[in-house]
Amino acid sequence: MSPIHNPIKIRQKNRLTVEDVTVVPPEKLRPAINGSAVGNFMEWYDFGIYGYLTVTMTAVFTQGLPEQWQLLAVMFGFAVSYLVRPLGGMVLGPLGDKIGRQKVLYFTMAMMAVATALIGVLPTAASIGGWALLLLYALKLVQGFSTGGEYAGATTYVSEFAPDRKRGYYGSFLDMGSYLGFAGGATTVALTTWITTHFWGPSAMVDFGWRIPFLTAIPLGIIAVWLRTRIPETPAFEDNESAGTAEIAKDPDDPYARLGLLGVVRHHWRPLLIAIAIVAAANTAGYALTSYMPVYLEEQIGMHSISAAMVSVPVLVVMALCLPLVGKLSDRIGRKPVYAFAVVFTLVAMVPAFMIMNTGSVTGVVIALCLVAVSTGVYVALSASAIPALFPTASRFSGMGISYNLAVSLFGGTTPLVTQFLLQRTGLDIVPALYIMAFSALAGIALFFMPESSRKPLLGSFPTVESPEEAHEIVETQDEDPYLVTDHMPFPADREPVKA
Repeated sequence: MSPIHNPIKIRQKNRLTVEDVTVVPPEKLRPAINGSAVGNFMEWYDFGIYGYLTVTMTAVFTQGLPEQWQLLAVMFGFAVSYLVRPLGGMVLGPLGDKIGRQKVLYFTMAMMAVATALIGVLPTAASIGGWALLLLYALKLVQGFSTGGEYAGATTYVSEFAPDRKRGYYGSFLDMGSYLGFAGGATTVALTTWITTHFWGPSAMVDFGWRIPFLTAIPLGIIAVWLRTRIPETPAFEDNESAGTAEIAKDPDDPYARLGLLGVVRHHWRPLLIAIAIVAAANTAGYALTSYMPVYLEEQIGMHSISAAMVSVPVLVVMALCLPLVGKLSDRIGRKPVYAFAVVFTLVAMVPAFMIMNTGSVTGVVIALCLVAVSTGVYVALSASAIPALFPTASRFSGMGISYNLAVSLFGGTTPLVTQFLLQRTGLDIVPALYIMAFSALAGIALFFMPESSRKPLLGSFPTVESPEEAHEIVETQDEDPYLVTDHMPFPADREPVKA
């Protein structure tokens, strides 16, 4: 068995000193968290806009298509961005392992903001026919490539900055930014719809109003890019670079060296499969709650577009604000028990949730959304702490880029398209529930093979703490600490190992 899966039972050969332990005080950690979370906010802000404008954009971009294909064509625009995400992950992940996390995150943020703004100035199908839809797809592909490195890089960045004992808590703020971004996008669409239709009539959103939410990405993007220029590189990456342990391995059997894509797959195939299964479960629930729900509420339940947008916003905001509580709980009891709750709850609650939603009452819709939000929230609160911890520092960005983007591309981002297609083919209104449950069942199987990472240093990194006092405590108790193994920490090459 590879040492990556059984690190605790290895005899220690190196002794930690206080200088080895990385100290990241809260005043240094907060800017790093904010600078990384802003990208997730922007990514999901665009998803919120696109999701809640799907029906409106159908009228704008699909003139001339058969009616039964019009809605699916716009939803395919959402799915098409995920087709290129694995490519973005495979290119930007290894690049982030080579040149640093901060540089790649700056690039992905700039690309994402520009693509979102350009959607707002696209010509319509009434002007250029089918070319309008093709241009929309092209910009969604650009967004997909950039987001292929965005979330993988942001989770890698946050996990490497966060203290070992509070990684779940601090990591959860990344996804809190995501869902607040989606709620922000939904709110922007709702306000734009209300203002434009009030002053310019019912056709205002189709005529020009749909552009406004996308154009708001310009000032938001400028702020986000500026914040990204101010975040430092992670201590874990710098430790690996200074120690020389991140160089391409002369021994191809070393799983802790920086590896190419084939090397990552060869050495870390099991963590990759575990990550894919868990990410797929989290994102089928997440995208059903966010990007698919506006379409479902309008088309299946018959809600007005403004109501469909606004009924979700309070649920998303409350869920987002609760994510740090779930992250903190995982720091105390472990990631696996929290994931296990998410699996069981999803299998039990999804069918009742959609049955309640299909009663058509506003109360029923809110209750159903809350049930889906519980499942989603428990899953995603751990994404930035549990999944990056499966991979060693020298290949973490690559591992995240491959596993996360494959899962989201094949299963998460296609959730709106696939579930709507299945719903139209079968007429079964609980299809979204069954789809979500299937992936949770797979996550439950993967959970049996997932190593617990709570309170442990990241693989291939020195321990990270919040204060010098904690650093001294780590060094003094290293012989008794069951969470601490030094064999694969990035000690300088010329440092003599000392037997425990």
